[in-house]
Amino acid sequence: MSNRLKGSLSPYLLQHADNPVDWYPWGPEALAAARESGKPILLSIGYSACHWCHVMAHESFEHAPTAAVMNELFVNVKVDREERPDLDRIYQLAHQLLTRRGGGWPLTLFLTPADQRPFFGGTYFPRESRGGLPGFVDVLKRVAAYHAEHRDALEQQNAALVATLERIDTTEPLAAPPDGAALAAARRDLEQRFDREHGGFGQAPKFPLPAGLVRLLHQWHATAGDEQPDLKALYMATLSLHRMAEGGLRDQLGGGFARYSVDAAWQVPHFEKMLYDNAALLALYAEASVATGEAFYREVAADTADFLLRDLRGAEGAFHAALDADSEGEEGRFYLWTPDEVAAHLSPEDAALFAARYGLDGEPNVEGRWHLRIARSLDDLAASGRFGTSAAAVLAHRLDEARDVLRAARDRRVWPGRDDKILTGWNALAIRALVRASAALARPDLADAARRAFDFLLSHLWRDGRLLAAWRGRAAQPAFLDDYAMLADAALELASARFDARLLAVAQSLMDVVQRHFAAPGGGWYFTADDSERLIHRSLRFDDDATPAGAAIVVRVMLRLGYLLGREDYLRDAERALQAAGTAPVDQPLGHLTLIESLDDYLSQPGFIVLRGSPEALEVWQAELRRRYLPRHLVLAIPDDATDLPPALAARAPRDTTVAYVCRGSTCAAPATSLAALAAALELPTEDGDELPVA
Repeated sequence: MSNRLKGSLSPYLLQHADNPVDWYPWGPEALAAARESGKPILLSIGYSACHWCHVMAHESFEHAPTAAVMNELFVNVKVDREERPDLDRIYQLAHQLLTRRGGGWPLTLFLTPADQRPFFGGTYFPRESRGGLPGFVDVLKRVAAYHAEHRDALEQQNAALVATLERIDTTEPLAAPPDGAALAAARRDLEQRFDREHGGFGQAPKFPLPAGLVRLLHQWHATAGDEQPDLKALYMATLSLHRMAEGGLRDQLGGGFARYSVDAAWQVPHFEKMLYDNAALLALYAEASVATGEAFYREVAADTADFLLRDLRGAEGAFHAALDADSEGEEGRFYLWTPDEVAAHLSPEDAALFAARYGLDGEPNVEGRWHLRIARSLDDLAASGRFGTSAAAVLAHRLDEARDVLRAARDRRVWPGRDDKILTGWNALAIRALVRASAALARPDLADAARRAFDFLLSHLWRDGRLLAAWRGRAAQPAFLDDYAMLADAALELASARFDARLLAVAQSLMDVVQRHFAAPGGGWYFTADDSERLIHRSLRFDDDATPAGAAIVVRVMLRLGYLLGREDYLRDAERALQAAGTAPVDQPLGHLTLIESLDDYLSQPGFIVLRGSPEALEVWQAELRRRYLPRHLVLAIPDDATDLPPALAARAPRDTTVAYVCRGSTCAAPATSLAALAAALELPTEDGDELPVA
């Protein structure tokens, strides 16, 4: 017998459509049922790839006696946090205020029926008391009794909680944007939390924190010409990049990264694979490959891009949200091996080589089985003399072939569940990453894939001048600030790959909607539009969560568009947002890394290189620029015959030879008519004896 979740767009809600729980999706029907019955709302928030969400579902939501108690005492509401990040954001923060503990998923909150204000909550509850956690049925009965007996006290508590939510989002604006102190604070805190043995930051569970590694690369690059360059920043970034990619966080057969590592050494992951994580890490490894010239980073970026295209791309070109942690009811089962399973598919010689490379000749690391990690370097394997050659390149080729064989064998297993909804913001992150990887890896197919996904979003999720947040055969939910910000950012990146004036027009249209419908009176932008559903709180925040802060990305986009196209209103709004953030970037730098990057853009001013010439000449110049590390420059290669250019770009007129206009902020150097002159304008030293080609 199905409940009201049948017909939902969300795969997560559909997972619960046959529960004996009388679930409602969040909406007018559920809220009316709570008001009319007087029953409190049991709000359960999760997502389809969440392991502990599955555990609680199997233990409690599929258990008829437990469901009967839920149905008797509560109006039960299921929410997909990926579909409704506005609800998740508010109620995660409310949970932290109520419990004085961090949140997570599944999030379990109890709300008053009249106004949806939370009065008690937690995350995962076992069905029976276990490990210091109360049993779920006992929690249900006690919460319902408390709600019935303490209405007055709850009203006072709820009023105080809502007031606190408002205070948290209200900062004292600065008279001027922050200075470099926020950049210094981020550098200091990253070093303090750096794991000197394994890389990364903090201890288990350990998340990759790609924004922190980007920050360190940019810090090093900004000081590279100094008497004392910040080599420690480069070391922290590169050690982390190596350890993450060598460990089990990375899928050594299929590419891509899991959500986080359950141990400090990156050996065993929490096995879910999220689109947004892989987008961020693809962009990071692509950037690091250009910054350092490290071939290993190119390899990691390439197989992460291949994972996105092979395993998360839908038939129409857009990208699905996630692969589950579980298959056949067991977390990680799809990814685990035994030496006998490997030996069944490879020759004895290659099986021994594979086991030595990926740790199968050591102790098992996941309940008697092996999750692959790089245990020995190719040079060590070659030097050992055990594998018939002393050439690391030959061993690398054999291992590549072995991985192909084993990936094909793994593909015949029961796959983890796939959340096949298409989220606008997450796709925009993937588009941006694919464009960057296309440039770093010289792979036009990645830029092709990025443009196809972008066109899908515009065709299916841009309607009547407004954006929608999700698609699964149909569109649903007005878009949030993050969606507008990330898609505008992706449009600019696409324009840098293959110039199209329409991309700049799309970016402007998105930012104009942000100005009209998301702007906060004191500067910055709300997470929801002014005509969105009214909730208990309207979030106004600049901090990152699992994805980069949309408000911080808006600052970056408005700075770029403002200088590039002469939009003074964008520059003004970006500056006011930095002021509105107050001292948060200095006080809590690791929570505001995207905003700190945008602040760095503001302080140093974005760079632009506008190329004009024939398509053939432009490709030569672009290829040269792509092999240079230019983290704060946007390159636009505009053919001489381009039409319908914005006035500010039309002013960068073609000449009788290929020409480059190099600008930082509103200041431009004299036009460069050779690649050598362009290098000089960028203050890029050329290698001794390396003649730059001149088109």
